[in-house]
Amino acid sequence: MKCKKQFKKFDQINVIPFIDIMLVLLVMVLTTATFIKQGVIPVNLPEAKATEKEDTKKEVTVYVNAKSEIFFDKEKVNLKELQQKLSAVSKDQTVVLRSDKESKFQDFVNVMDILKKLGHEQLYIVTKE
Repeated sequence: MKCKKQFKKFDQINVIPFIDIMLVLLVMVLTTATFIKQGVIPVNLPEAKATEKEDTKKEVTVYVNAKSEIFFDKEKVNLKELQQKLSAVSKDQTVVLRSDKESKFQDFVNVMDILKKLGHEQLYIVTKE
């Protein structure tokens, strides 16, 4: 007696493998975009001659190193100079604060005081996870 093979009729398409592939692609895109934003991946940008440069930067960076030295966009400044430079920065611009973990907490507080006094609310404090 021969066995008949019965074929099941699929009522639905199995989408689980498709979702798995899409999640992997999403992770790859987000990881690559993060590396490009941070400058880890070297990218040679094309040059254009007919562009207008914006005078305002989107963010300014304040660094505090372990020796209690303060830098405003890689230029060494003291607290008074920092206050003058930050007062010239628009309140809409983001201020990024990068403080060394070995720096004194008082230096961090001094910079935060200046930012609060000048009314800068767009602030990022950079840390490691």
